[in-house]
Amino acid sequence: MVNPNTNLEVETEQVAVAEEAPVKLETNDLTIKYGQHTALKGVNLEIREHEVFGIIGPANAGKTSFLKSINRMDTFDTNMSVEGQIKFNGLDVQNLKNIYALRSRIGVVFPLPVGLPLTIYENVALSPRLRGINSKSELDIIVERCLTRAALWDEVKDRLNSLGSLLSGGQQQRLTIARALSQEPDLLMLDEFSIAVDPVTTMRIEDVLKELKQDMTIILVTNLVQQARRLADRTAFFLESECVEVGNTEDLFTGEVKDQRTRDYVEGKFG
Repeated sequence: MVNPNTNLEVETEQVAVAEEAPVKLETNDLTIKYGQHTALKGVNLEIREHEVFGIIGPANAGKTSFLKSINRMDTFDTNMSVEGQIKFNGLDVQNLKNIYALRSRIGVVFPLPVGLPLTIYENVALSPRLRGINSKSELDIIVERCLTRAALWDEVKDRLNSLGSLLSGGQQQRLTIARALSQEPDLLMLDEFSIAVDPVTTMRIEDVLKELKQDMTIILVTNLVQQARRLADRTAFFLESECVEVGNTEDLFTGEVKDQRTRDYVEGKFG
């Protein structure tokens, strides 16, 4: 006799599998040190494709160090050492010989706009040129697309040959995002992107990020817990060099938490 619940169970399982996106980034027992100082210890995380993954926590919790390790920025800092495993697209980044190829797949936006001494157009066209794209018509398409996705095109389309450094702070930050997008990254990492921009610009960038996750994975490091709540599908709470807790973002704010320190932090009892 056929169990009438069998089909329902199969369909339920298929839905669950569909909702569990493939892993884009994985860390196993990740520990980061600067000399004798431990910035992060024993972090185990899985970050999935096409999600916004938030990382919250007070200053000096290890959030920025986490981002640096993914992009192999330890190669620029002889005092920084990385132990454990980081897998990006299934590959151990510590064993990759071509670090440039890794960085070309990862876009990074820092707290303050990083402006290059170039025109607005060339700020965005630089990465495609480095990939061998030299066709003016193709570069025009890329520049317009990236500036549009960064919610900046309408404001600068008539002055693309002006220096990017002449833009306002908020516009420069959006130009930084456009430049990161010109890499066509699999992963976009933002470290306190709104620290130097006004609230209106912050909301515009947040709207951009909601759309971008359709095409890439996003890691959002922020001290603004409500920003994480608005944007992140899942969130990790870092404190004193450890990952205290990770889970669905709304659960960290309204559901049961594994560690009371998580609830105390998101409720603003310390920071």
